[in-house]
Amino acid sequence: MLQAVKDGPAIVACNSCRFSPEERQDANGVFGGGRLVEALHQVKASSNRYDGVDVQEMPCLFACKAHCTIHLRAPGKISYVLGHFLPDEAAARAILDYAVHYAESEDGRVAYAQWPDGVKGHFITRAPPVGFVAT
Repeated sequence: MLQAVKDGPAIVACNSCRFSPEERQDANGVFGGGRLVEALHQVKASSNRYDGVDVQEMPCLFACKAHCTIHLRAPGKISYVLGHFLPDEAAARAILDYAVHYAESEDGRVAYAQWPDGVKGHFITRAPPVGFVAT
């Protein structure tokens, strides 16, 4: 049930998320999460700026009311779950731009001034790394 992946800064995208609050799939029968995964891979491939962040996917992050959900994580850092994205290039770019700042941070905290507009209002939760709590 578990599959080993790279152990570094990563965006884990739910590939089975709803397309929107009203629809599970788009007109071609593809889940919104699948479309977001595609967009994340395309944007990541467009620039070596994103080389330090891996894009991973899995079915269901259990945040179904927050369609197109991702989990941003890295060893020893606070992790975040974000959702309510449109499964498009603009959302993928904002997520990856934020992830670059996240990967460069010491503990996972990114100054608000560095947040791309496309991630503001999309944070659902944060979790401390194993063995720590945030202060």
